[in-house]
Amino acid sequence: MMKKIALAIVLGLQLTMGQAQGFKNPVLPGFHADPSVCRAGDGFYLVNSTFQYFPGVPVFHSKDLVNWEQVGNCLSRPSQVDLKGTDGNSGIYAPTIRYHEGRFYMVTTVFPSRRHFYVWTDNPAGEWSEPIVIDFAIGSCDPTLFWDDGRCYFLWKEGDIKICEIDVTTGRKIGEIHHLGTGLGGRYPEGPHIYKKDGYYYLLLAEGGTEHGHHVNILRSRSLFGPYEPNPANPILSHFNMKMQNSNIQGLGHADLVQAPDGSWWMICLGYRTSGYLQHVMGRETMLAPVQWEEGGWPVVNGDGTLQTDMNCKTLPLVPMAQDPQKEGFNFVERKAPRDSYHSLGLPMGWMSLCNADYTKYSLTERQGFLRLRPSTTDLSETASPTFVARRQTELNFSATALFDLSHLTEGMQAGITAYAAPLNHYDVVVERRDGRLFVKSNVRLGQTSHSDKEIELNGNQAYLRITSDRDFYYMMASADGINFTPLAKMEYRFLSTETIGGFTGVMLGLFAQCREETNQGYVDVDWLEYL
Repeated sequence: MMKKIALAIVLGLQLTMGQAQGFKNPVLPGFHADPSVCRAGDGFYLVNSTFQYFPGVPVFHSKDLVNWEQVGNCLSRPSQVDLKGTDGNSGIYAPTIRYHEGRFYMVTTVFPSRRHFYVWTDNPAGEWSEPIVIDFAIGSCDPTLFWDDGRCYFLWKEGDIKICEIDVTTGRKIGEIHHLGTGLGGRYPEGPHIYKKDGYYYLLLAEGGTEHGHHVNILRSRSLFGPYEPNPANPILSHFNMKMQNSNIQGLGHADLVQAPDGSWWMICLGYRTSGYLQHVMGRETMLAPVQWEEGGWPVVNGDGTLQTDMNCKTLPLVPMAQDPQKEGFNFVERKAPRDSYHSLGLPMGWMSLCNADYTKYSLTERQGFLRLRPSTTDLSETASPTFVARRQTELNFSATALFDLSHLTEGMQAGITAYAAPLNHYDVVVERRDGRLFVKSNVRLGQTSHSDKEIELNGNQAYLRITSDRDFYYMMASADGINFTPLAKMEYRFLSTETIGGFTGVMLGLFAQCREETNQGYVDVDWLEYL
């Protein structure tokens, strides 16, 4: 009897794994914009835009398209990209990842120079190559690579959609540039990708701008260079309609298609979760939807061209991946990387700095189990690279608490925790030393206005600094014992929303240190950050 029960359990588990059902969107919550995906063997790899943040272009790995783990970054060295002076409207735009004959390629654009380049690797979890620049197509954005009969083609947007064969080892143009059109007339046609299936070339692109009217169209042709005819059922993905007007997920677009080993097709796209009246603070997030694509036909996304938070559909066999810990203890993670690589700092994957960071300001080795931050005279409100390291806000309701050792916080120095959306839009809890005493206060930065609601004096050399949100407000508070927290300020979420301040990124939860004098020799040690 016991053997029969055990066998039934095993068979049940096998059936569950073979017929997995359902998942939740977004599959990558928080600021994970402009997703692109490729398959290598039985695994999938995905990249996102990072704009002004460094390291650039995270690389995620998955076995099922639902569960993802960050394994690396394509741009981890200053020699690969110069982000000096970039903000949420510039930096690294819309990468595409592709896999061909054992090698991975990531192609992207850096603003404001509008320079296209790509990097490659045989190991997506390791270091990527130095950039190969596309020097014949300066301008616009959203490049991709496409292989056909052994030839590599560079595809990009510059007014209309253009394509040209290249030598993939050098980036050199081969032959003439072909024009594929401007889509179906929606504004900002972008994110073009080409797929070959059943004797057709399918051209996928987003239109409508990356706001509420964003949507995805598809066209096809018997010839790579066109002409392309549109799908009569366009758009194949959109929430800009009456049916989905009350969905909290909006702005669907910038999609990529991938076929799984079992023959099924899937669409990865961006979208954002709104709070209040169609405003969002977490940036554009990565969503997933099943695609039915019959032979010789058009792809149909999730039955009706929409998606939901709770997706009730058959999935690939689900394979859980390692998750970010709720409590980050800042233990050094040794990685095989050059000394000039951000990976050599040993910070957890997913943590980023602004622009090209000064590595001498950060250490996980000077005091084991602590993140040491040395102050910069660049503060959070400048479009530059302050001493700042951050992770994404991934849910509307959250609590982020960090424990600071302030023993070496010197006169005129500040340190703290921040909900950071842009240089002129962030909510901070700040500790500073004045006349030998420690004070903690709120700082609300709204455009040209900076305001502090309340300040309290600290006893002792440690402080628990906390920022929370309940969807409508952010709350700033502090504690000396980690139990009794004093409220310092509260502010509406909408002043950090994309609809209010613009830009293409989402709120980051960061730790920082700043000072007024270059000669300041102080520092702070952060014991841990807990994100719930």
